[in-house]
Amino acid sequence: MTEAISADRQLSALRDLARRELSEGILPFWEAHAFADDGTLRGGVSDDLDYLDDLPRHAVLAARILWTFAAAAEVLGSDRERLLTVGRRALDQLTGPMWDPQHGGVYWSLDGDGAVLDNRKQVYAQAFTVYALACWARVTGDQDALDRAIWLAGTLDAAARDREFGGYVEARARDWSPTECTALSELDPDVPKSMNTNLHVLEALTELLRASADLAVRESLETLLRTTLDCIVVDAPFTHCALYFDESWQRSSDGVSYGHDIETSWLLWDAWEALAAHGVDDADLEWRTRQAALALAESVRAHGVAPDGAVLYAGTPDGPTDLDRHWWPQAEGVVGWLNAFQLAGRAEDRLAAIRAWDFIEQHVVDRENGEWHARLDAGNRPLSGGTGDLKMGPWKCPYHNARACLEVLRRIEA
Repeated sequence: MTEAISADRQLSALRDLARRELSEGILPFWEAHAFADDGTLRGGVSDDLDYLDDLPRHAVLAARILWTFAAAAEVLGSDRERLLTVGRRALDQLTGPMWDPQHGGVYWSLDGDGAVLDNRKQVYAQAFTVYALACWARVTGDQDALDRAIWLAGTLDAAARDREFGGYVEARARDWSPTECTALSELDPDVPKSMNTNLHVLEALTELLRASADLAVRESLETLLRTTLDCIVVDAPFTHCALYFDESWQRSSDGVSYGHDIETSWLLWDAWEALAAHGVDDADLEWRTRQAALALAESVRAHGVAPDGAVLYAGTPDGPTDLDRHWWPQAEGVVGWLNAFQLAGRAEDRLAAIRAWDFIEQHVVDRENGEWHARLDAGNRPLSGGTGDLKMGPWKCPYHNARACLEVLRRIEA
């Protein structure tokens, strides 16, 4: 395990702010607004706190809430039982109406009455389900949750893992047979493979290995880490992650996602640390993972950060093309640059992490209605009107920002 960072005045202040934001801001918002009185997941919450119960209920959102409250309960001991109570609501949704009783795994979405809207087995959603169930099992000792997570990871290996070219495909039909409907969202193309899906399978297997010490999980994680380094992380014209691929990992886009790059930088190292803790001894793989993590963190600093410290949304190898400031890349920037500072001690990474948190404090945290604004324009004005701009929705969740707070607490000495 990489050593925690010795806290100076600035880092101590960052740690205090992260704890306060987590315990007084993010978690209370989701506790108050995520679930209806009957315990069912809400469809959405607007910026002005209107409930949008006509929106679909997505398994990804339920899984992210489950992970968040389980992980927070582990760290915030005095609030453990209250946080686990919220987590159980998400668990009941994920393993109840969202779980396919015939073929296993989770549906993509339900309507407000609990009827299935989209029954495909999007690998992204299955990965987050593994991630959440594994964390819940590790924190609570829930054997059923662990058994489900191991079963689902094994099913992904059997139905969605590409044994010829490596990695995992985007989606399967309800019965785990092939499907041509693969797009993760309206903004994503129908492609066989993506960086985003494979990144979150990597993340899920990392969490599951820590919860289970299962040798099959270790093999899957090690293989996927190698595939990510070989096929997704590219070096030219600067280190970044390619986004979309055909079956054999030929790239179908030149887009750059700065938020995903900085998130990948630390999740790669997190995967290596889990493997090393469970018996993998490979100096070359360790070196390659470390170099990729540091290079990604440096590239985002150089190419994807605004003068005010915000992580920009998207670009190409020629430069940024979308100057909006989405909430989640800011959170991932804090963690990614702290991780890079732990690995190499570069002052630039430490400064970038502090600046990213300062930007969050000044512009992203919603002081009036709670939680974080989903998206700001280039002038740091909150945007609204789209599903992605909600306080809570299919993609707006407590996972990125709560995790950033938890990682700050873990990485900076008290």
